[in-house]
Amino acid sequence: MRVQKNGNLDPNSITFEERQKQIEQEERMEKEDWEKSKKSPFKNFVQMNKDYYKAEDWLMAKSPIAYRIFKFLINNMDGYNAVVCSQTVLQEQFDVSRVTVSRAIKLLKEKKYIDIFKSGTSNVYAVNKQIAWNSWGSNYRYAKFEANIILSESEQEESVKAKIRTVKHKEIILDEE
Repeated sequence: MRVQKNGNLDPNSITFEERQKQIEQEERMEKEDWEKSKKSPFKNFVQMNKDYYKAEDWLMAKSPIAYRIFKFLINNMDGYNAVVCSQTVLQEQFDVSRVTVSRAIKLLKEKKYIDIFKSGTSNVYAVNKQIAWNSWGSNYRYAKFEANIILSESEQEESVKAKIRTVKHKEIILDEE
């Protein structure tokens, strides 16, 4: 497609005004799709591959803390299966030592439950899309990360600590009716 000032008989060209209208319409449609997805009753759903339930059971038996960290990552991952947080966040979340977190993360990585990407000194944890997925399954081929970032209050400067509200992840148990 070519964009030019004046329209002509070339079927592959459009005017600047026509292209501007196309762009505005695409932006409106994207915004509408975003608004619909925010209201979707499925926005908090995660898809799980049933073939991996045995692997999940194995992980639960092998290392309960690794299993809990894995579930924490799944619960907090974005639409690209990624979340950014420090090991301090995981230490504080689960009230365990740095060594315990390191061992659990190492196990998750070795057994391919997660991949770890570096962004400066931060870790981007990406849950294996073959196990769990947090969207319709069409985004996982992209190397784009709009990761949810989880901060630890203890890692922040004093001036920042006053501005943030700490919310600790809580386990909720539903009684069967």
